[in-house]
Amino acid sequence: MGFRTIKTAIAALMAVLIAEGVGIHGATSAGLLAILGVDVTRKRSLRTISARFFASVVGLLFACVLFVVFGFHDWVLALYILTAFPVIVRVGFKEGIVTGSVVVFRVFSGGVIDMEVLLTQLALLVIGLGSAMVVNLAYMPRSDNTMQQIRQEVDRTFSVIFRNMANTLRSPAYIWDGKEVIEADSVITKGVTEAGRSLENQMLRPQEGWNVYFYMRKEQLDSIQNMMQLIAQMYQHMPQAKLLAELFDQLSNDVLAGHYTGQTEKLLEQVREEFKAMELPATREEFEIRSALLQLTHELHQYLKIAKKDKAPTPVKN
Repeated sequence: MGFRTIKTAIAALMAVLIAEGVGIHGATSAGLLAILGVDVTRKRSLRTISARFFASVVGLLFACVLFVVFGFHDWVLALYILTAFPVIVRVGFKEGIVTGSVVVFRVFSGGVIDMEVLLTQLALLVIGLGSAMVVNLAYMPRSDNTMQQIRQEVDRTFSVIFRNMANTLRSPAYIWDGKEVIEADSVITKGVTEAGRSLENQMLRPQEGWNVYFYMRKEQLDSIQNMMQLIAQMYQHMPQAKLLAELFDQLSNDVLAGHYTGQTEKLLEQVREEFKAMELPATREEFEIRSALLQLTHELHQYLKIAKKDKAPTPVKN
């Protein structure tokens, strides 16, 4: 049983009990409206409940005119849909079309349109949607633990990727299918979604640390894919590649840290200096491979630059 189901049950029961308590006819309709009003985040709840309420008001206004002018005939409902729906969408209350239709169809089934009917429907709207809003605002489960787990999975996958890169640099014949890149992309996407949902639940002083972190990893994954393309050009062993392999070994450890260590950056600067001191390539093949290795150092520098600017918000719990 999901948490949203529990919230929906609480909101529906609350709405029905309140409506019955104040003596409103058709109290179960308030429960139905409460079910329609429960949402996944606080901010989204405020938006959708507002849209549902005002869409229902607009729908009632159209229904009043149509029912008074043409009467309570089935074809009038079709006319209502043709005229009211476009207006509701145009004024920005598209999410409330279903709720508004529930209210209008309830009025139609009663066969009477007067002030008492309208006030009753408005009261049911306030009670039903209000109950949903109270339940939504009262409590939303914290997702920090979930995002912590997702972050650990992303870091672990990155670490495996860097170890495989190091192995490929040491031995061009090393076979790696690169499945971890696809896994990393999937987990990062999940993290971005979860971070966005968490941000939607923060009404005051929203903290965007998790959003920053997962978007950082998404940007770094693009850099990793660029590095993989460069490493794919290493069709024969070169002494310079061994230096970079050591860099990726270090990076496979650093990526698991909850903060930016700077160790790989220091090694990278040393490797760059050693590259500058080396003699120029003697053959075309050596030139091509060393050129790819040099580009690889630039791409790695870009990766580290991203990490240095936006590292994870809190240390990873082991």
